[in-house]
Amino acid sequence: MFSASYSPWHALVGGVLIGLGSLIATLATGKLPGISGVVSKILRRSKGEMGWCVIFLAGLIGGALLAFALIPPAAVYRPQHSLPILGLAGLLVGFGTRLGGGCTSGHGVCGIGLGSRRGIVATLTFMAAGMVAVYVVQHLSGGPRP
Repeated sequence: MFSASYSPWHALVGGVLIGLGSLIATLATGKLPGISGVVSKILRRSKGEMGWCVIFLAGLIGGALLAFALIPPAAVYRPQHSLPILGLAGLLVGFGTRLGGGCTSGHGVCGIGLGSRRGIVATLTFMAAGMVAVYVVQHLSGGPRP
């Protein structure tokens, strides 16, 4: 059923499923399913958008909970920090998505999939920033190393 050893095939299948899910969501709603946009519509209680947004977000959270419950190796991806740290990280991500006009799923999956220059530049930017952040945390601050 599930292999504890990771291979490029896992990434390929996961990527195909993410792309397929995004395509289905876009075709079904006519909207790009970026997570920050979905959450924003829920928080603003956007009329005509709430139904699909709530279902989309519930599917994301439910899928993760299901994976944690049914697939023991998925525990590797459980949060490793306290709730206040996760809350602060979430606020920073929220600020970044507003500043960047979208999130990793909107730019990285949908934007690149549509050939958007803005999506490609945003994805390259947040990937580079993520690499710098990991380097700083792991090498300069004496933080945990893999």
